[in-house]
Amino acid sequence: MTKPRQQAVKRIIGRFIVADPAICHGQPTFLGTRILVADVLEQVASGIAWDTIVEEWRGNVSSDAISEAVRLARQAFRDHSDQYTAPEYVLERVQA
Repeated sequence: MTKPRQQAVKRIIGRFIVADPAICHGQPTFLGTRILVADVLEQVASGIAWDTIVEEWRGNVSSDAISEAVRLARQAFRDHSDQYTAPEYVLERVQA
């Protein structure tokens, strides 16, 4: 007997961020847009001023939305940072 397929559901990640399987293959986007959160975080990481980012996205991404994305990215990094260590940057292995 085969298992019934689970329906992918829209996830509300924050006040401004959602992940909807019907939009951008379920990647996190800003609510009401197809603007990927990852793209905006890349702009932030590149040092682009938030006001400039807001202008570039024609006001479809607000400063508050960028702030939420940064806070959520910080939380994800804090919770999962052990998964991000590239082996070539490990200075010394810890013995368990």
